[in-house]
Amino acid sequence: MEIPSKYNPSAVEDKWYKYWMDNKYFHSTPDEREPYTIVIPPPNVTGVLHMGHMLNNTIQDILVRRARMTGKNACWVPGTDHASIATEAKVVNKLRAEGIDKYDLSRDEFLKHAWEWTDKHGGIILEQLKKLGASCDWDRTAFTMDEARSESVIKVFVDLFNKGLVYRGVRMVNWDPAAKTALSDEEVIYKEMQGKLYYLKYKIEGEDGFVTIATTRPETILGDTAVCVNPADERFSHLKGKRVLVPLLNRSIPIIQDEYVDMEFGTGCLKITPAHDINDYEIGLKHNLPSIDIFNDDGTLSEKAEMFIGQDRFDVRNIIIPELEKAGNLAKVEDYTNKVGFSERTDVIIEPKLSAQWFLKMDELVKPALENVMNDTIQFHPAKFKNIYKHWMGNIKDWCISRQLWWGHQIPVYYLPDGTFVCAENAEEALKLAREKSGNASLTAVDLKQDEDALDTWFSSWLWPISVFDGIRDPENEEINYYYPTSDLVTAPDIIFFWVARMIIAGYEYRDELPYKNVYFTGMVRDAQRRKMSKSLGNSPDPLDLIAKYGADGVRVGMLLCSPAGGDLLFDESLPQQGSGFATKIWNAFRLVKNWEVSANIEQPEHSKLAIEWFNNKLGEVVATLNNQFDQFRISEALMTVYTTVRDEFSGWLLEMVKPAYQQPIDAKTYNEVVELFDQMLRLMHPFMPFITEEIWQMLTERKDGESIMISQLPKVEKYDEALLAAFENVKEAISGIRKVRSDKNIPNKDTLELKVQAGDKGFEPQFNSVILKMANLSSFEMVTEEVQGAASFRVKSTNFYVPMEGFIDVEEELKKLEEELKYTQGFLTSVLKKLSNERFVNNAPEAVVANEKAKQADAEAKIKVLEERIASMK
Repeated sequence: MEIPSKYNPSAVEDKWYKYWMDNKYFHSTPDEREPYTIVIPPPNVTGVLHMGHMLNNTIQDILVRRARMTGKNACWVPGTDHASIATEAKVVNKLRAEGIDKYDLSRDEFLKHAWEWTDKHGGIILEQLKKLGASCDWDRTAFTMDEARSESVIKVFVDLFNKGLVYRGVRMVNWDPAAKTALSDEEVIYKEMQGKLYYLKYKIEGEDGFVTIATTRPETILGDTAVCVNPADERFSHLKGKRVLVPLLNRSIPIIQDEYVDMEFGTGCLKITPAHDINDYEIGLKHNLPSIDIFNDDGTLSEKAEMFIGQDRFDVRNIIIPELEKAGNLAKVEDYTNKVGFSERTDVIIEPKLSAQWFLKMDELVKPALENVMNDTIQFHPAKFKNIYKHWMGNIKDWCISRQLWWGHQIPVYYLPDGTFVCAENAEEALKLAREKSGNASLTAVDLKQDEDALDTWFSSWLWPISVFDGIRDPENEEINYYYPTSDLVTAPDIIFFWVARMIIAGYEYRDELPYKNVYFTGMVRDAQRRKMSKSLGNSPDPLDLIAKYGADGVRVGMLLCSPAGGDLLFDESLPQQGSGFATKIWNAFRLVKNWEVSANIEQPEHSKLAIEWFNNKLGEVVATLNNQFDQFRISEALMTVYTTVRDEFSGWLLEMVKPAYQQPIDAKTYNEVVELFDQMLRLMHPFMPFITEEIWQMLTERKDGESIMISQLPKVEKYDEALLAAFENVKEAISGIRKVRSDKNIPNKDTLELKVQAGDKGFEPQFNSVILKMANLSSFEMVTEEVQGAASFRVKSTNFYVPMEGFIDVEEELKKLEEELKYTQGFLTSVLKKLSNERFVNNAPEAVVANEKAKQADAEAKIKVLEERIASMK
């Protein structure tokens, strides 16, 4: 078999991925085995692969491939999320470019365009995941708006409504003027901004005086319905019961008192705009104030503002200041830094807005979800995220689940002509309920009008672990009973509230059971300057470009080399380059082994027998370490264990120990044992590097059709000899010591050396002498009882090793070097002693500094003694 000199990922990856797909190795059906289930965090249907997806899905693939190789029935369910706000925005922009306004279309016409967009772009990211090697069960690909998921969402809404947990109310919500929809609190990102604090004067009605307030949003004065002061603030006690005039409008509003007002902020007077501030809204309810909504849904001023009608809110902010100054209402302006809320989806500043919305009561629903995370029934990795989760769940608000969008699941509420409504899974059932409710048997479907709003996207994905197995529509089907609860969830911590918490809530509400046993939180992928990777910064490489350049295995290894659970990954292109270099190392080891000539007529040498025995035990230790690391979700550490074992122990030691002499054959027994150990190492590597391991595994020995490393079993080594491994570490140290002597003395590797060993009080294990002879190229190995003169020496534990230098070194030159080193060390000791003889230094310096100087003294004195002894032995 001709083995290419270089590993070519592009020639290998598509070939083996097709092979796995053709043989249905990713597909799972319920059977007698223990299930291992992961559901993919569904990426946005219109999205493309980014570095965060790469990290997240690499980890999921490692877990699912490892589970398969431990004999479990592994099922990784892929799918995408319809992403209401993001997708609708893309479709609206596309239509606008074509000269079409969304609102010139009917809902059905718009949805036709949205489905066309989804069909065109929806599968891109899943196809990209295949390039990474993701072993998802593609036959199970789900979409949050396919028939099964859609019916599940509607069924759950109706159920929660009938339980009295869903209600409609006018509340202050976060409003996205670009998407023209409400957002939940979790969809608002706060950014620190440099702004202005405007001090405005409100004339006291019927008097000459003014009340001055401070605001960052002068445009909202047009919606003011009161000015508020703290009742404990004596500065304003004379204002009790009085009224002021709103600047520019001269609308009379009351001065009210409330302890909410911070007497230290601004002037101590607060303007109250109930329609446009959540705290003002609460004060408005408490004091029965009117509410004036001055903004249209797109952030322009409405007719209720009375001025600047139709102009954008931020344009008005600039226009209103000169007007206020001209009217004598502007006292002063100061620079001010505050945090401003932005829409996570459209990145525009959100507007607090009173709006009629649908809400889900959360106070009772959260209880089992909170309890079972805090008691570790569901385990978070790392556990630090439990505190964040506890804080949010303990302070949860009712969930605003309606969105003013067309792309999404339309709320299954139907309004009767009299304004009352019914909730039903479909129009036929709604008509039946409407007739019962109204007592009007002549009502028709035309008389009913379905709510225009769609449900929050997360209201579909919170059912994901259940709905992908159709557990809402058919709660007792075979698959939900077999695959649920799922095993592990791998996700980013920034959706701990959006998704993780809500899936747990849904799991206990609809299955009375957790949705998964473990949650592994990945870190954020950042660049070397610790900036979050993003298209706008231009600091994020295209993952597919990286795969093309370094191979999927190289990129997978690179992503994990510095990615602890919950810790940010500082990505640099040197990481996948290192991963690619590791693949080359494995390939070169494979070529070395396969290019050996094998002879059945040679007896196995003692050094090879010992090397195989050592590595078999080493393999047992590595397997135990890996099992422990995976149990604790220390996945990056597990990769490093495999990485160092292959690079150092297997390639650096085992293959060197058994390698035959130049142009000599290797004995068949050793060769077959090395091939078997290589096979075992490939299996340990496979979850991390699926493509190169399959390629080598198939070529390592003859395989039958349909065989694959991905469905082979991981090594199961129960026991290993710790004493043997510890003894072999001493052997490795001895070999390294001899190699250092060669390096220091410029002695070529082809020249044989003698070795004399003076065993210490712990003795020296001689069973590996043949290994030392082979690896260090020794002509003799002799145990001695006394120090050997005129030899290079080193120490391992309590054993002294001597390499006679006769014939290898120029004694006069060596003496000269030693005497120079002795002179330098004596000078160094003098400087240390001088410092220690200084009483001021000893008495005033920190204790640790003084101790460090004393340690230097002891080291220098010991070194001088050794140098003097070596010089004496050579004279």
